[in-house]
Amino acid sequence: MALKVTSVSQCLEKKLQVMGFEIPDLLFIFFLLSILNFIFGAGAGKFFLVWLPALAVALLIRIGKRGKPDNYILHLGRFWLRPKALWAFPESKAFQTPPFLKRKGA
Repeated sequence: MALKVTSVSQCLEKKLQVMGFEIPDLLFIFFLLSILNFIFGAGAGKFFLVWLPALAVALLIRIGKRGKPDNYILHLGRFWLRPKALWAFPESKAFQTPPFLKRKGA
């Protein structure tokens, strides 16, 4: 009786890419393209106002993400939108400076 053998992918943790772009990057590029097409699509300079900016953004994403970890743009956006200082409790509206003790002989 022979063993039943099936082929298995060697890399199960490989990120999903299409033409070298991650899925969130492609969604951002196509969203930008659709918005620009909605605004400037009927005009005469469609190539310069719709396709050229979208291609420039795609090129900037490709160059800017070289050597960066997965979902770099999502993490960068969350970093920029996050508050710069975090508190465990809500900030007090009626904050008073604490009193200072005076030293003897001063």
